[in-house]
Amino acid sequence: MHRRTFLMGSLGLTAATVTSPASATATRARAVRARTLDELRKAIAAAKPGAEIVLANGTYAIPGDQTVAVGGKHGTAAAPITVRAESVGGVTLNGNNGFALADSSYVVIDGFKLRQQTTFEVPTTCQHIRVSRNDIQLGDSEGSHWVMVRGDATVVERNHFHGKSTLGVFLGVEGPGSDGMARGVRIARNYFSDHTYAGDNGGEPIRLGLSGRSLSDAGATVEENLFERCDGDPEAVSVKSTGNTIRHNTIRNSLGGIVLRHGNRSRVDANFLLAGSNGIRIYGNDHLIVNNYVEQITGSGIVLGSGSVRDHKPEDSPESRRGNDAPDRVTIALNTVQSCGTAISGESQRPLPPLGCSIADNLLIGDAGKQLVSMPYLDGIAFAGNICWGAASDGTIPAGGSTRKDPKLATGSDGVRRLTAGSPAIDAASTSYPSVTRDLDDHPRTGRADVGADEYSKATPHSRPLQPEDVGPASR
Repeated sequence: MHRRTFLMGSLGLTAATVTSPASATATRARAVRARTLDELRKAIAAAKPGAEIVLANGTYAIPGDQTVAVGGKHGTAAAPITVRAESVGGVTLNGNNGFALADSSYVVIDGFKLRQQTTFEVPTTCQHIRVSRNDIQLGDSEGSHWVMVRGDATVVERNHFHGKSTLGVFLGVEGPGSDGMARGVRIARNYFSDHTYAGDNGGEPIRLGLSGRSLSDAGATVEENLFERCDGDPEAVSVKSTGNTIRHNTIRNSLGGIVLRHGNRSRVDANFLLAGSNGIRIYGNDHLIVNNYVEQITGSGIVLGSGSVRDHKPEDSPESRRGNDAPDRVTIALNTVQSCGTAISGESQRPLPPLGCSIADNLLIGDAGKQLVSMPYLDGIAFAGNICWGAASDGTIPAGGSTRKDPKLATGSDGVRRLTAGSPAIDAASTSYPSVTRDLDDHPRTGRADVGADEYSKATPHSRPLQPEDVGPASR
């Protein structure tokens, strides 16, 4: 690739008819084409709603402390301002800094290879920013976070985060002050791979909040992302805020799992956790854990934690919220957990047990020498309708909380084991779940639910374990 290194040289801006790479069906639009960093800056400064600014393919070094400023720029929902590479992955931006966003809305950053040394930030003064189809591998300095989102309604989609070996997260979401959270962030169709930090913690691919922000309602959606070889932290998706949805993600061959570490009222729905070390772990109140498929996790497939405190309160200082909040009113239902170290377990290292929790209508399958359930605290948990199978013992599941029956599963072409006709799991749920209207495959749940993550159907699954080609910059 021809290398371009520019300071403040000036060439005339060119208007060209180009097709956005973001969609094969995109309508041709009149775009401003930039061939230098200075032209790019001028085009951004002049941009109005609907503007499309295209940087010619090449490698550009941003000198010293300079940036590519995007300040005071406001598109609209129907006419965003788009700044993109000529082709996806065709532009590499090197240097200490990169794009510097401030006081902007409805702006799209699309298709770049981002290689800056400092954090890419979406500050609180920005809203409705879209970071799309970028290859993100920033400076690998100790303690650096690569992307930090603090602006409401930010969308981070179809990017590839990869190749970090030091302390720091790929993608963090925070918010205003010391206890606020950005609202309505969406993280979708990204590929997170190869975080190899070897410390005890601090290398999360996604971190939604911090302990001091845990009572702030973020309303984030994390969906259809793929995580592979994410070994920088036991938490691949670390939730430390309230009111989030984690759905249809695939975590494969990774140390990290999905952890509701702080906060309340989150939903973990229809995720695949495959051939890794950690499954789903839960603290806090009023969470819903449904439709998940957890297989070949060396630890426990699902952990219902214990607490050092019960119920963080708004009047507590942010610093006081670091303790583990004992789970209250958590529902763990309609999941399939198989061939794990333990299917469902608790914790005994903290004094406060779960209260008012339900573990119901899960399909639990285990291997010889294992046990399916290992719960040190039972009084605060209601077990019902679970189906146990395999050579593993039932463990500490109370009498009446399960039956032992062959669920009659068959392995599909995607490697997922689903119900077959005549399975005793069909229409066997112990209760109704009005808020659970679809299953792991994104098929409707009709009538009385089937036990486990799969609702029996002859239809082709709409959702399956994700592969690299399904996500990231080149995905459709």
